[in-house]
Amino acid sequence: MSRRPQLPPLTKYAGKRLTQSVLTVFLTVSTVFVLIRLAPGDPARAYAGPFATNEQLAEVRERFGLDQSILSQYWTFLTGLFQGDLGTSFSYQDSALSVVLDRMPYTITLATSAILLTTIVSVPLGVWMARHADSRRELGANVLTVAGQSMPEFWTGVMLLTLFAVLVPILPASGFTTWGGLVLPTVTVAILQIALISRMVRREMVNNFASPYLTVARSRGVGERALTWQYAMGNAAVPVITALGTRFAALLNGVVVVEVVFAWPGVGSLVVRALETRDYPLIVATVLVTSVLSVTVQLLIDLLYPLLDPRVRLGKATS
Repeated sequence: MSRRPQLPPLTKYAGKRLTQSVLTVFLTVSTVFVLIRLAPGDPARAYAGPFATNEQLAEVRERFGLDQSILSQYWTFLTGLFQGDLGTSFSYQDSALSVVLDRMPYTITLATSAILLTTIVSVPLGVWMARHADSRRELGANVLTVAGQSMPEFWTGVMLLTLFAVLVPILPASGFTTWGGLVLPTVTVAILQIALISRMVRREMVNNFASPYLTVARSRGVGERALTWQYAMGNAAVPVITALGTRFAALLNGVVVVEVVFAWPGVGSLVVRALETRDYPLIVATVLVTSVLSVTVQLLIDLLYPLLDPRVRLGKATS
């Protein structure tokens, strides 16, 4: 009797996580679809204007299918979803999915630049803070990181805007016409992330420095550089990568405050407009695209665990 060939652990685990991810996206989009229709507000009046007549409102509802029941609208949505059609945006009069995909590269660019700056600054800073833990030299870094966590992003953005675009006009104030326009939004987003990640790196590294295996390695003549970056950071890699990946996934959902302050043409400002106009197709399309990106990042993080730490078994890896 021939035995059924078994899938490799990585393939089996990836298939299971992919199924969970698809289900998560589907449930998220479906929940948002229902909740926005139960929320107060009339999209027909938001589209036609406050002085529209009842006949005009009825015509708008019929054109966009808003006169149907929620179940009928949901069935129409499901039919279009499997065909790649999420409907027409009320305010843009274009495919809602196309509108979101046109804005998504700007959000991805901002999120990627912010997480790269965060990684470059926060990891060495966290290691330095761990090496000088509970000393006077660490006090200044602690004050800066606490301040970074405490400052609201809109305040940070306005201060940077005032300093580098008004008082000393060396950078663009808004938009993304040149690469210089990426600097201020990136720094504004990264300040909070640097404060969070650096303190997390410090905590993990302090715990590792106090571990017995590091004492044994030091007694065997292993250098301080190798002890720090190969041994201690090697054990801290999983939580650090997890934190960075989670923050990156959150940034892909749009940094609403920063995008509004700097007139950044990303999905964050798009969501604000969609909510103001009760643009149902645009809201659902935004949630769908950002959810897919977020769960993809989480899936990649899970698959990285065994490569970063062989002790992690795929079946027990968590994000």
